[in-house]
Amino acid sequence: MRLKNVPGSREAVAESEFAVTDPEDHKGHWAEEVFKNNDPIHIEIGMGKGKFITALAAANPNINYIGIEKYSSVLIRAIEKMEKDPLSNLRFIRMDAEDIETIFSEGEIGRIYLNFSDPWPKDRHAKRRLTSRRFLERFSHILKPDGTIEFKTDNRQLFDFSLEEAPEAGWKIISSTYDLHNDSELVSGNIMTEYEEKFSAMGNPICKYVITRK
Repeated sequence: MRLKNVPGSREAVAESEFAVTDPEDHKGHWAEEVFKNNDPIHIEIGMGKGKFITALAAANPNINYIGIEKYSSVLIRAIEKMEKDPLSNLRFIRMDAEDIETIFSEGEIGRIYLNFSDPWPKDRHAKRRLTSRRFLERFSHILKPDGTIEFKTDNRQLFDFSLEEAPEAGWKIISSTYDLHNDSELVSGNIMTEYEEKFSAMGNPICKYVITRK
């Protein structure tokens, strides 16, 4: 998908009080230094315009949330929402997910959300998928021992790939479904992302899994 450039978005993100521009400096100390508490930290990688993580943060004030997005032209929309309705337990980072281990220490994160990640459909790009064993290895280093990853997508091929990769990478599938919105257990408490609303309206079933390390 071609992203529309938003003039001045990079500068606006860098200047925002809601975006952390020096994330490496807080490695291992995010809760106390950034959020000024000792609450658990959950992150969303590839947060888009922030609908999902903003709703989570508003509903769970005793959890710290960090939204990670590569593109400032998308992230700026989440920041604009925060300026209108600030949340003390939500901050944003503009960065590439490949660098995730440089900003979080061992066991610092309790949960990772991956929502409608880029499927990278060509086989030669499989290692770029956020649910590939390469990324799962990175995530295993920053998650607590009992930490979980929750992944949602409407892309069946990506989901099948993800289900196969998890056990091969040393992860256990706690639960999974090929039709989230008709799964009474997994849909409980579900917060829809922008893409989820769009694809569901088109009649596309939403797939989801929850995994933890073996």
